[in-house]
Amino acid sequence: MVMDGLWVLLLLIFIAALPVVPVYVWFRVRQFPIPPVWFLLSLLAGAFSLLIAALIQGFFSMVLNTRGSLLFNIFIRIALTEETGRLLMLCFLFWLETRIRNMAFHVPAYDAPSLGPAAFGVATGLLTGLGFAIIESASYGAVDISIALLRAFTAAPLHGACGARVGYGVIIFKHAPYRGLWRFLSAVAIHGMYNLMVINPGIPPFLPVLIALSALASSTRLLSKSRQ
Repeated sequence: MVMDGLWVLLLLIFIAALPVVPVYVWFRVRQFPIPPVWFLLSLLAGAFSLLIAALIQGFFSMVLNTRGSLLFNIFIRIALTEETGRLLMLCFLFWLETRIRNMAFHVPAYDAPSLGPAAFGVATGLLTGLGFAIIESASYGAVDISIALLRAFTAAPLHGACGARVGYGVIIFKHAPYRGLWRFLSAVAIHGMYNLMVINPGIPPFLPVLIALSALASSTRLLSKSRQ
């Protein structure tokens, strides 16, 4: 029984991780020099950011001790806390990158990326968003495995797009704080709008998917633009 459960868990993670494959291929085709070690580390950081978001959500529940309104739950308790968890993890990740870069001779598998700070922030944020989506989708898939497959092509682009915006915002915040804050708040707004549409039975299912894919397309353009 334990082995059966383990295989199911691995299958769920595999299904949830499917969007990572085209992103990896896209990075290689477009020659975005993200080291494989950093690629995997960013995914892992995104998965860990889910735990940070859960802790923040728990804090909200204890302090407020109320269910709150629908909009509050969607935009604040869910979207804001998840993007904040991603933000905190990205701040740590970028700090870690500077440390690795300064001691790169101790890490032969790691070559410092030459994308430039802004493009590096977008790419790293995109990957952390996907890492978050992998764990979240796998957990939803434990109830119904088809949900993991569905979320792999709906929620994963959404989290990747929001992560890219947050990553870009963190990188530029020091010299452009208002633009950096705007990128973070736009990620929260997009995330909240997506969630609101998903739970509203009167909204056609293709609309939240369209929002997720449009946001992802916008993020890929931002990556290409910030590389120039």
